[in-house]
Amino acid sequence: MEKRELGKTGLQVSAVGFGASPLGHVFGDVPLSVAIAAVRKALDLGINFFDTSPYYGGTVSETVLGQCFKAIGVPRDQIIVSTKCGRYREGFDFSAERVTRSIDESLTRLGLDYVDILHCHDIEFVSLDQIVNETIPALQKIKEKGKARFIGITGLPLNIYTYVLDRVPPGSIDVILSYCHLGINDSTLVDLIPYLKSKGVGVISASPLAMGLLTDSGPPAWHPASDELKSACKLAAEHCRKKGKQITKIAMQYSLLNKDISTVLVGMNSPTQVEENVAAALELSSNGIDKDLLNELENILEPVKSQTWPSGIQQS
Repeated sequence: MEKRELGKTGLQVSAVGFGASPLGHVFGDVPLSVAIAAVRKALDLGINFFDTSPYYGGTVSETVLGQCFKAIGVPRDQIIVSTKCGRYREGFDFSAERVTRSIDESLTRLGLDYVDILHCHDIEFVSLDQIVNETIPALQKIKEKGKARFIGITGLPLNIYTYVLDRVPPGSIDVILSYCHLGINDSTLVDLIPYLKSKGVGVISASPLAMGLLTDSGPPAWHPASDELKSACKLAAEHCRKKGKQITKIAMQYSLLNKDISTVLVGMNSPTQVEENVAAALELSSNGIDKDLLNELENILEPVKSQTWPSGIQQS
C-alpha cells in the first residue's frame, strides 16, 4: 500500500484510510469478531490510518475500534489514529470545556495515550468565530499536553476552511478532512489545494462514493442530494453494470489519482470490503484507471457536475 506524506506533520499515511464509522453500527450491525477481522486485514494489507469519532454510533465506533486494537495487539507506532470532538449524539458543543473533556473520553474508549489527529467535527453547524477564538486554542492546549499530536477541522462546505485558516495563527491547524468533494461527480476540493498547500495544511478526503451515490445499491433514503443528482448517479452506476464494471471501484480509483490528497478515507466494516478497496488501489498503481469508462461516466454526470447540498448554519 502506497504511503503519502500528510502536509507538514511528518506522518506517512496509507493512500487508503480505514473509516471506522461503520464499526459504530451506523449502517447495520457489525459483530465484534468481524470488526476485528476487518482491522486485522487492513493492517495486513498495509493500511495504517484509522479515523473515528465519538459521534459515530454514539461512541460505539471509538469503543469497538479500541477493542480491535487491543485484540490484535498492534504496536502503537504502527498505526495513525484520528478522532474528533465537538459533535456528539446529543448535539454540537465546541466549548473549550467540552472538547477538553472529550479527548480524555475518546482516549479511554480507544485504549490509547494519545491520538495522532484530533479534528473539530463538522464545524459549519456552529459559529466559525467560536472555532477560531475558543475551540482551536483549547485544542492547542490538548496538543501541548501530548494527548493529540496534530489538530484538524472537518465539514462539508469548502468555504469553512478558508474562513478559519485565515483567522487562526499560522500552524494552528495541521490538517483538514473534506468529504464528498473529490469524486467523479464533484471534484471541487481540487480548486482549494493550492490555498491549503500555501497554509502548510495536509488534506484528507473522505467518502469517494459520495455517501452512497456512486454505488450499485444507491444512496440511503436520508441522503440530502437532489433528485437530479441521485438520478444522474443511478444512470452512471447502471452504465458501469452494463459494461461489467463496478462504479465503486472506479470512483475509489478516481479519488486516489490525486497525489496531493494524502489519504482517501472510506468506511469499511468487513475483511471483504477492505480487500476490495485495497485491490482497487493496487490495480490503479499497476494498470492505471480505465480512461474510456471514466470519460463516459463524466459525460453522464456532466449536467450535475459539482452539485452539492446545504450543510450547517448560514454563517454571517
